[in-house]
Amino acid sequence: MTVHTPDQQAAPLTHTVLADTPVGPLTLVVLGDALTGLYMTDQRHRPPQETFGTPADPDDPPFAETIAQLRAYFRGELTTFDLPLALRGTPFQRRVWAALCTIPYGETVSYGRLAERLGAPTAARAVGLANGRNPVGIIVPCHRVVGANGSLTGYGGGLDRKRRLLDFERTESALFPVEECG
Repeated sequence: MTVHTPDQQAAPLTHTVLADTPVGPLTLVVLGDALTGLYMTDQRHRPPQETFGTPADPDDPPFAETIAQLRAYFRGELTTFDLPLALRGTPFQRRVWAALCTIPYGETVSYGRLAERLGAPTAARAVGLANGRNPVGIIVPCHRVVGANGSLTGYGGGLDRKRRLLDFERTESALFPVEECG
């Protein structure tokens, strides 16, 4: 995963909805030419719909590329995303989100272990809070973080979605039948 931070000074927010995914509708939010949000229905910490900007055509860049990569992921054909991202958060949150991108596909890490990797071994709770505020779930794989004993704990999209994503990545069978992805 490559995190890009393009110049977004006067860029407007736009959004589109990818309705047909195995985890339900996904609202994609773009700032200029970079993805700044991917939100699930009923997601904890989902911003209000009116903050997503104007509706846009899903065929417009960068929506088209984001949708293509998400569909490839759900078909089991893509394990790492490469999209321009404009992630808004505190410096600590951005460090956590960057660290999430280093967790290999199909693997998990505990909040404590992730805190250690960041050089802050006593910050497991802060890592969990930053993880929960991840604005681009799935693409920045916050679902790969688990409790110290390997249990599924907290996921903004719901534990059922987290379990489904982790099971999918471990078994590598498509969540999306190929014919449904276009």
